[in-house]
Amino acid sequence: MAVVKIRGVLGANRELRETLKMLHLERSNNAVLIDDEPSFLGMLREAQNYVTWGEPSKEILTQLLTKRGRLLGNKKITEENLQKLGFKSIEEFAETVLSGRAKYWKLEKMQHCFRLHPPSKGFKGNIKKSYASGGELGDRGDAINELLKRML
Repeated sequence: MAVVKIRGVLGANRELRETLKMLHLERSNNAVLIDDEPSFLGMLREAQNYVTWGEPSKEILTQLLTKRGRLLGNKKITEENLQKLGFKSIEEFAETVLSGRAKYWKLEKMQHCFRLHPPSKGFKGNIKKSYASGGELGDRGDAINELLKRML
């Protein structure tokens, strides 16, 4: 799952700030890749008024890794770096992450968060309402691809 932080936490309680810190979402317009484990789903439920999430497609994940993916030391992810980790290409790595065989958040040499631009042409709805009621927050399923594409 791809999780994007939309709102700032000024005035939020300490537990919510700690939850976002555990998800490695410390700034607005940052994204992380997580698994759909019960512990992560509980964190998303607690932070649902500040983040949006969904299942990215393989092509969007590949673009995200090539344009915004970073190794420790703020170095770009390249084919050579992935070959040292045992992957042939960025496409294969994206497919492995999507299938769940590799957990992106457990890879030691990768930075956990992706720093994104604000979406081009802005957010379509209110950032204080859920996606289901015409806003931007919460679970958006496959529509996360459109948002990530505009933020790359």
